[in-house]
Amino acid sequence: TIVDSNFPADSVASTTVHGEVIRLDGAGIPEVASAIFSVFPLDSFIEAPIQYMQVVGEPETMLEVHKDLHKIALENADREWKMDSVERHSFYEQSRKTYAVIATAER
Repeated sequence: TIVDSNFPADSVASTTVHGEVIRLDGAGIPEVASAIFSVFPLDSFIEAPIQYMQVVGEPETMLEVHKDLHKIALENADREWKMDSVERHSFYEQSRKTYAVIATAER
């Protein structure tokens, strides 16, 4: 899970497979996603392998960083990838089940 600087990365990461936060404090989400997507393919068995946390109180809002993330995924793939928003607490719970939490400088 790639997250911004406001995400509770330490507490969520403690329950992941890796067990601690991977900090990339000098990079934003687009830079980190671009690097990861260039070497790791998205999971084609998941309907929407790209998910982002909804803006609290504005579930239909897609921030510029979310649009950038989708664009980067499409640039590194041979298909259209579906992207879904996830309610904040559900996103936290899903993130706890991932391999790792990567904290970025994104705000």
